[in-house]
Amino acid sequence: MYTRRKYMHQCFHMDYEQRCWYHKDFHLYHRCLRWGRPLVFIFHLSILYLLFKWIGNQTVSIFFAVFISIKEIIHLSFLWRLENKIFKPMDQLKAAVDEIAKGNYNVKVEYEVTNEFGVLIHSFNKMAEQLQQSEKVKLAYEENRKTLIANISHDLKTPIASIQGYIEAIRDGFVESQEKVNKYLKIIHHNTIYMNKLIDDLFLFSKLDMEKLDFQYEDIEIRPYMEDLMEEFKFDLEERQIQFTYKDKVASKHYVRLDRKRIQQAIRNIIGNAVKYGNKENLAIEVGLLFQNDLVCIEIKDNGPGISTDKLPYIFNRFYRIDHERTKDFMSTGLGLAIAKELVEAHGGKITVSSIAEEGSCFTIMLPVVK
Repeated sequence: MYTRRKYMHQCFHMDYEQRCWYHKDFHLYHRCLRWGRPLVFIFHLSILYLLFKWIGNQTVSIFFAVFISIKEIIHLSFLWRLENKIFKPMDQLKAAVDEIAKGNYNVKVEYEVTNEFGVLIHSFNKMAEQLQQSEKVKLAYEENRKTLIANISHDLKTPIASIQGYIEAIRDGFVESQEKVNKYLKIIHHNTIYMNKLIDDLFLFSKLDMEKLDFQYEDIEIRPYMEDLMEEFKFDLEERQIQFTYKDKVASKHYVRLDRKRIQQAIRNIIGNAVKYGNKENLAIEVGLLFQNDLVCIEIKDNGPGISTDKLPYIFNRFYRIDHERTKDFMSTGLGLAIAKELVEAHGGKITVSSIAEEGSCFTIMLPVVK
């Protein structure tokens, strides 16, 4: 989109002097018609006066007067239409084109005509609107780029500084006991794992954002796929003393076109997020499979602390963390839910969230079925 905007912007700057020259000719013709007609009218009146003076025939003079009057009325009507249907719209269009050539895309030609110029003006307004939207997208991408760099710098600076401090302490002999050395090495190892995860998530998210991630789509019957997947999650979560249940509420076969690995990753990110933030005893996670309005719905519920209403609109933003204090004890890159959203949308689906504070949250993945 940005490339097309740049190309169109360059086109407006090409041959600018030549376009100005054509417009000067156009204005010259316009002035000739505007000021030439009164002179012609005076000339005709002079001829009429001379005819009356020389011929002296009142009937002939009246005939010529009526003829000239009708001709002038027709000419004036034609000139009025020419002025309002061509010259004025052309002037406004030229002024708008000059504004776009200067980089001002917030322009619109407010002139309603029903001829070919009306079609041209409508097309111009549509083009100007597209250029304006492209400019907004460009500015948004630039803002996102700056935010991304700032977030990456912040998220990498803390673990790197921690690693550097512990290594220097060990190197300079400030740590005497082996127990403390092992503790520091464990922290260093934890921070390196976090940085690797952050880099992997960033790499995946950037490929998703640029639409360069390869997907291996298959038409898969959703019920057996979910049953196998839920068995894996059940084993893993129960090992961590987390209650897990899966409910299949679909009565018939439905096929969904999906990438097994990517949908699994999206679900894993959501469940992982519930585990990270559900820092209370007796954490329970429930996954349900439903079919509604030609959509397969995967509901992921938890009985965690929930998400406050003011934070729900930002939950899928990259690097967004609900509570920075609660993320210090575990490795949270702030990209998990953003990646889940991108993965689901790449399948033509949608992801939503609802939550009640102190009662839990419910994430719903909706995927279209194959017909």
